[in-house]
Amino acid sequence: MDTGLEVSGEVQYRGDPVLVPPRRPTPRHELYLSNLDDQRFLRFSIKYLYVFSAGAAVPADALRSALAEALVDYYPLAGRLRPGDGEEEGKLAVDCNAEGALFAEGSLPGLAAADFLRGGGATPHKSWRKLLYRVDAHGFVGVPPLVVQVTHLGCGGMVLCTAINHCLCDGIGTAQFLHAWARAARSDIAGAGEHPVVHDRRALRPRCPPRVEFAHPEYCQDAVAHDKPTLLDHLLGQPDPPAALRVKLLFSVNARRHLKPELPKGYYGNGFVLGCAESTAGQVAAVAAPATVIRLVQKAKERVDDDYVRSMVDLLEERRVGTGGGAKPDLSASLVISAWTRLGLEDLDFGAGTPAHMGPLTSEIYCVFVPVAGDPGGVTVLVSVPQAAADKFEHYCCNPVEPSGVEDTDDGAIAAGMLERDEQHQPCHGHEIKIDY
Repeated sequence: MDTGLEVSGEVQYRGDPVLVPPRRPTPRHELYLSNLDDQRFLRFSIKYLYVFSAGAAVPADALRSALAEALVDYYPLAGRLRPGDGEEEGKLAVDCNAEGALFAEGSLPGLAAADFLRGGGATPHKSWRKLLYRVDAHGFVGVPPLVVQVTHLGCGGMVLCTAINHCLCDGIGTAQFLHAWARAARSDIAGAGEHPVVHDRRALRPRCPPRVEFAHPEYCQDAVAHDKPTLLDHLLGQPDPPAALRVKLLFSVNARRHLKPELPKGYYGNGFVLGCAESTAGQVAAVAAPATVIRLVQKAKERVDDDYVRSMVDLLEERRVGTGGGAKPDLSASLVISAWTRLGLEDLDFGAGTPAHMGPLTSEIYCVFVPVAGDPGGVTVLVSVPQAAADKFEHYCCNPVEPSGVEDTDDGAIAAGMLERDEQHQPCHGHEIKIDY
């Protein structure tokens, strides 16, 4: 069920979209993607939506020119994905051919920036998809790694939507690129180049032979995940799932500093791994559950070290070579959390000011923590739950059980846009919760 702002009318495009290549010549080669980059569940684009009021809007020509400049350093985003063959069958690589990012421009006079700030305006609605150009391509590989749309609003403001291929970068990497683009628009030479951009992903190559040394409950035990609704889908739609049902919390852990040696500061590829806290529905529902669950999360995060990351990379390699299908996260009874806080996404300034709103273009399956533009102490939590559980969810949000004697577990481990799943499963009810620290 959609509860957010419904965008009516159709975008009036100003001509066909154009390809924006890097402004200057860039290296031409095939870029290897690590097993963390091209795993199956990351084969989608991270879709950001930015709303700028009239005073902070920037001409589309200036954005396009700055994008060409930013793509000189981030030239793989101007390339194209290519499927591997032979020993690399099942993997993806980037053909760094400078073909260009896709840039579309349009207008929607009936929409104003202030509309996104009223009531549930921050909650994504399926009608928002018209604010990002839909590429007519044969499958995921045919879509350019970077797609941008600028939509001019009737109030003089603008909406900027970006789709950045998750196989090329994670949340930290997308924020790194977006800020480089913004600096180029501001001609902020002094603020650029603190850390050189690192494209090489060979530090995360699998070992030969692969050595899987941990159980990795984050992934399905069998190599092929089932997409059809199962008995579990039915059970999760009930007000009270069975107490013995095993449930999982999947979340991202920034592995950059846990590797030996650490990944370099300018690395913008996928540098996160999935953490998994596992228990039963009965234990989670118990009175003392908050403290118990937090400790489970702490232990799952502590488990991630160099050995664990290498083992996960090797597991992905074994599954790719053995079945061609790759390893897939276990979503059978899982809640997936994606945190967009501490990335600085809300501070994007192309020269005329920061956005009035930023958030995901779509958020229908997972739980995402979004920073609040203009409120450093605020976080919006977007949650999707089965319709049958919506009332109970609202009750516990309004009447939480306070944990005691538990340390704060937030270590800044972040990744964006964790999952997109087929919408054939349980209908979900979207909730927006604003938290102030």
